[in-house]
Amino acid sequence: MAYWRRKPKGEVIVHSDQGSQYTSYDWQSMLKTNNLVPSMSRRGNCHDNACTESFFALLKRERIRRRIYKSKEEGKADIFNYIELFYNPTRRHGNNNNLSPMEYEKNYFLKQSSV
Repeated sequence: MAYWRRKPKGEVIVHSDQGSQYTSYDWQSMLKTNNLVPSMSRRGNCHDNACTESFFALLKRERIRRRIYKSKEEGKADIFNYIELFYNPTRRHGNNNNLSPMEYEKNYFLKQSSV
């Protein structure tokens, strides 16, 4: 979704774990087609993709483990809402100067354009 929204001009790294969905032919083909480069750590080593591992840990702890979904569609909608309506625009992060991801990114690009 980030790729389609932003339409980056250059190569972009996509961090993931070694789940079967990320090692599948379809996923790898989609990455290649869209000039995306996969990045995944060795099995049992989450340090290479610490930001991704952290995000999924938060998603599970703050949202998924608190819910029982009646259907796959309900689960997808709830996770979408968590990411788009809470995590990105609202949830503050200590490593982002206590800003939400959207606020941090906005400040980053403002600084870049003023240089």
